[in-house]
Amino acid sequence: MAAGREHFSSRLGFVLAAAGAAVGLGNIWGFPTQAASNGGGAFLLVYLLMILIVAYPMLVVEMAIGRHGQANPIDSMRKLGRSPLSKTFGGGVGLIGLMVPCLVLAFYSIVGGWLISYLLAAGAELIGLHDAAIWLKGFSVERNLLGAGLFYLLTILIVQAGVKEGIEKWSTRLMPALFILFAVLFIYVMTLPGATDGLAHYLIPDFSKVMDSDLILAAMGQGFFSLTIGGCSMLIYGSYLSRKENLPKMALNVTLVDTAVAVIAGLVILPAMFAAMRQGVEIYDANGALLSSSTLVFDVLPMLFQGLGSVGTVVALVFFLLMTIAALTSSISMLECPVALVSERLGTKRSFASWLLGGVIAALSAVIVFNFGELFGLVATIATQYFQPIAALLFCLYGGWVWKRTQKLEELRQGYEDIEQGLFWKVWPLYVKFVCPVLVIAVIWMSLV
Repeated sequence: MAAGREHFSSRLGFVLAAAGAAVGLGNIWGFPTQAASNGGGAFLLVYLLMILIVAYPMLVVEMAIGRHGQANPIDSMRKLGRSPLSKTFGGGVGLIGLMVPCLVLAFYSIVGGWLISYLLAAGAELIGLHDAAIWLKGFSVERNLLGAGLFYLLTILIVQAGVKEGIEKWSTRLMPALFILFAVLFIYVMTLPGATDGLAHYLIPDFSKVMDSDLILAAMGQGFFSLTIGGCSMLIYGSYLSRKENLPKMALNVTLVDTAVAVIAGLVILPAMFAAMRQGVEIYDANGALLSSSTLVFDVLPMLFQGLGSVGTVVALVFFLLMTIAALTSSISMLECPVALVSERLGTKRSFASWLLGGVIAALSAVIVFNFGELFGLVATIATQYFQPIAALLFCLYGGWVWKRTQKLEELRQGYEDIEQGLFWKVWPLYVKFVCPVLVIAVIWMSLV
């Protein structure tokens, strides 16, 4: 199965693709919202610590399992087993993990469609099509179907082109564009009255809040989901990573890029929120809680853009282009997981598998759109609060307990020959075996409570 398997052609291509898989609305929407709701700088400080002690060790596990297996999640997990029973159970773990990106994509693409709709609305405003802009920003079944359809089209076109010509090629274009757009927005936002107050709130921690248990659990959960731990994307991208590469170092690079995007998103969005407050937009209630945490991107910030006059339309265009790019770099990794399974198991052409599976998941999205009130939140909850953390826990247990220590060492030695001499190997195997499961259980408990 490994013979003839496509691999990323460069280190940069892998890092940008894997970081792009992790970068998404969780970084650009979720992280700033969590920071704004949990003390700004205090949350940022704890988040950075949690990325190091929770997310990074787990990321190495998933990437190592993928590179060892050189296959889709189900077959990669089967290869860790030492008996027919453990191999069968491993395949079941892979199947649970595979359901995560499929379920997430079903609702994520609807949100991605909203972003595209707002992007098109800003473009329509610029050329004077005001009625079209109003329709694109309104909430309707037709608008949601159009946006999600366009989002799926972009996702499928990239995935069907393959690892090098699709995922890697577009990740190396979209990720730099993401940073450039962030820089443009940051420079502009910092010229607005009130923005410096938001920057201070974000960067200067209130140390009295750092040990707050709710803040620590929120930062742990955000760090966990930020790198899509348990979402299979890192496992499948790890299977496309050359064995000549230093895997812990590559995982660290992915972690740093993903974290940088989240931190930079906070640098843009929190100052923008405080600028909106200066213009009279209500952000917090009397108790200091964020009023519009779930609608920050679609309600609060557009109000800021409207208050900027004609230049606000251009700012909105740039912002929603940025958001669309971030969502797209994640969606291509989600679709890649089932596409890899079908292509490898059934021997079908990648293009056929991409359109077939993209169409099937798109049909599920359409069902959600037509029953939005009943299904959208339900599917999101099942995917992110149940399947993803449970899959992460099972990956961790398999990687720590079922996968033999000597086999893990053999895998990590490839690309890092003297790994046994370093601190990483002295700590990581035991840390993954004993500490990570406890931390993942804490994340599960937090998400359920």
